[in-house]
Amino acid sequence: MKQLLIILLSLPFQLFSQPVQKLTLEQAYDLSAKNYPVVKQKDLIKQTAAISIDNLQKGFLPQFGISCQATYQSDVTKVPVSLPGFFIEAPAKDQYKLVADVSQLIYDGGLTKEQKTLQQLNATVEDQKVEVELYKLKERINQIYLSILYLDEQLKQVELVKADIQTGIKRVDAQVQNGVSFKSNLNMLKAELLKAEQRNIEVKASRKGLVDALALFTGEQLNENVQLEKPVFAETALATEIVRPELRLYSEQQKLIGQQNRLITVKNLPKASLFFQTGYANPALNMLKHGFDYYYIGGVRFNWSLGGLYTKKKEKEQVEVNKKIVEVQKETFLLNTNTQLKQQQAEIDKLKQLIASDNEIIALRKSVTDAAKAQLENGVITANDYLKEVNAEDQSRQSLITHQVQLLQAQINYQTISGKQ
Repeated sequence: MKQLLIILLSLPFQLFSQPVQKLTLEQAYDLSAKNYPVVKQKDLIKQTAAISIDNLQKGFLPQFGISCQATYQSDVTKVPVSLPGFFIEAPAKDQYKLVADVSQLIYDGGLTKEQKTLQQLNATVEDQKVEVELYKLKERINQIYLSILYLDEQLKQVELVKADIQTGIKRVDAQVQNGVSFKSNLNMLKAELLKAEQRNIEVKASRKGLVDALALFTGEQLNENVQLEKPVFAETALATEIVRPELRLYSEQQKLIGQQNRLITVKNLPKASLFFQTGYANPALNMLKHGFDYYYIGGVRFNWSLGGLYTKKKEKEQVEVNKKIVEVQKETFLLNTNTQLKQQQAEIDKLKQLIASDNEIIALRKSVTDAAKAQLENGVITANDYLKEVNAEDQSRQSLITHQVQLLQAQINYQTISGKQ
């Protein structure tokens, strides 16, 4: 028993964690963003940038090279002097060389610095693309979350309908017992109660499926009856400023393009380095000395490649075109986003008016249903007449529920489109 107790205590706490009982929309956003597979790209982007920058920095480390060469040439340098007793032997036509070269970059015109900055900006752009992708996830969470809230309201309405039918059953049952009503009226009400129960089963099954989907997105164990908090929006809560992650992406892309412009400039600047060569060759530096010998050369090397000057102007023109492309993309995004906001605002205004009308209709329908209850009890109307009034009130409430959820959806969509959600 002691060993079993030790094993149980050593198990991870997560095994004993209880399913989540309550959840807010903001929590659903945060959990789904952390659990979404694409978020793993952020660390990979950082690693890639760090590796690239580290490799660029190594450009200032001493560079080593070894070359080996064996040649045969058709002619060699000769000294055209002929003196008695004096002879200068010409070098052999077959020559051999083994060279070790060491160079140290001391000035690259700022190229390495600008390339490192370019890598950092590129990583920022890629990271922001992930943020844009994660923000799109909110739309899917909104759909699931609001669908569950809608079904919750449906369940409440089903209970109201069942209560009305059960009230009718009690009254008709008493009339049947007293012989003033037919049993068929009672059976009709019982059948409607069973239909309401079926509706309850269907709604609960649909809700469970949506909760399971939400659990997959959030990575959390959600209770089948998890309670979702309904977001509340004040009249002045709707945002007017657009703060979407796409706007920052456009900004970072402009910075990246600007850095590419600076890179074009510095890559055409001169470069300087120290170098040292040593070798073993036949002949060595002294061409008139036959046989293999060691040698070395050291100094400063100055390089300036002028080939890039031919394309520099066109490259800069291309950069300006790319800037304009990003600017057009930004303008298009803002236009489309503002259009969507206008549409959502119009939808919000319309739904508020419909909800006010729904409440008036429900109040009237409820008064009719209440009157029908009294008429049913007094035998003035039949069970079928009573059910018509109950169903009419139910339809009115269904309309209210639909409009309320649609209003909530429009408000959430407005905030999501603007970037405030």
